[in-house]
Amino acid sequence: MKFEKVNNDKIKITLSNADLEANDIDYHSFMSDSYETRSLFLSVLDKAERDYGFSTDNYQLKVETLALENGTFILTITRSLAPNDTSKRKLRVSRKTPKISSQSLIYKFNDFEDLCSFIRSLNNNISVDFKNVSKNNLLYLYNNNYYLVFDRVNIDNPYLKIIYSSITEFATYVKYSNVFVAKMRESGKLLMDKNAIKICQKYFI
Repeated sequence: MKFEKVNNDKIKITLSNADLEANDIDYHSFMSDSYETRSLFLSVLDKAERDYGFSTDNYQLKVETLALENGTFILTITRSLAPNDTSKRKLRVSRKTPKISSQSLIYKFNDFEDLCSFIRSLNNNISVDFKNVSKNNLLYLYNNNYYLVFDRVNIDNPYLKIIYSSITEFATYVKYSNVFVAKMRESGKLLMDKNAIKICQKYFI
């Protein structure tokens, strides 16, 4: 576990696989916001206050969470003064997202297992380097559904037709719109910021 105080109101914490295992948390439970994950987060806040003077009492907190390919998580916590009429610690979680272009594609999965089933079906038929399919693929949790976003699709990739054909068995195509993306970014959770499919292949398939 590594702490880096960016400034008086922002601190960055890096959690490794070993840190999660030491707290009986696996990758999936961390992503699903389990009880163990919340307990770990509170202990992280206590350590930040105790060792780095980063107090969160009477502050509103914004937490930005990024999952890296190697299983490492980076938490960036920013505090701001809470309204005068409350003494409770408030927490608002948001997720960093890259700019999504008009060439993006979005698919809705009813649950996480459907996403894994889609990836398994591809693994059994073809070997695809998704970095050549789109610049990034991201995974959101929004309104209890999982949304896989292909960011800046390479329309010349020869595997696109196979991917499109396979994914329709497990997911629903969502028409791209700036309004929907804005809602997803504001109210949803960005679970995997880069190479979501590769992360799922490594940890869940």
